[in-house]
Amino acid sequence: MEPTKKTARLAGLLYLILIISGVLALVYIPSQVIVWDNASATYTNLQASETLFRWSVIGVIICFTVYVVLPLVLYRLLKDVNKMHAVLMVILALVSVPISFVNLLHYFEVLTLTGDSEYLKAFELDYRQSQVMLLLTMFNHGNLVAHIFWGLWLYPLGYLVYKSGFLPKFLGVFLMVGCFGYLIDFGGYFFFPDYGDTLFSTIVGIPSVIGEFGICLWLLIVGIHRKTIKKGVVNQEPLI
Repeated sequence: MEPTKKTARLAGLLYLILIISGVLALVYIPSQVIVWDNASATYTNLQASETLFRWSVIGVIICFTVYVVLPLVLYRLLKDVNKMHAVLMVILALVSVPISFVNLLHYFEVLTLTGDSEYLKAFELDYRQSQVMLLLTMFNHGNLVAHIFWGLWLYPLGYLVYKSGFLPKFLGVFLMVGCFGYLIDFGGYFFFPDYGDTLFSTIVGIPSVIGEFGICLWLLIVGIHRKTIKKGVVNQEPLI
């Protein structure tokens, strides 16, 4: 099957949902309730903003459910460019999904410890607060492992975009470079506790932001150039 604008726009819509839900669930909401150097304040925030934190859980579920479907739609769009790279793209993306869903159990445990169940009274408040911080830290560590595959799948995706002939080459370049940005981030966070506070961590993430936002918006708004692909060769025939 030849790539169509309908398939491209579906991929763009899924990518947009992935980005929005991921930013809200993994960045914005945690920043509103978690105070990393204050377990007591974090515990209080979680109790006061329980509904908001539950929306973070829903956001994670939406994000990684979409992350199952998106690579399959992109595979349909790009498989004729290079089938081996398209298969690799799907595999590298899907590997991270079970890691992310299992990791989400830490958030459920946080909700349990910050609840008002009668049996929790058997545990000292200080203990519950420290356990909550431990679970939140473990959630971040799980995301750090998934981080590897969030980066790796971008390389074959970027290669396919670059070679497609119906998507902008520069976005393919940013996606491929963004892959290494994710891997550098993994090493930085793993070896250097204060890595996230450095300017370097921000600079390293720029290519992936441009590449992913760029390809998302391009697929959603523009779709694809009216060209077809047959056996890896771009032809100037109109799509139907």
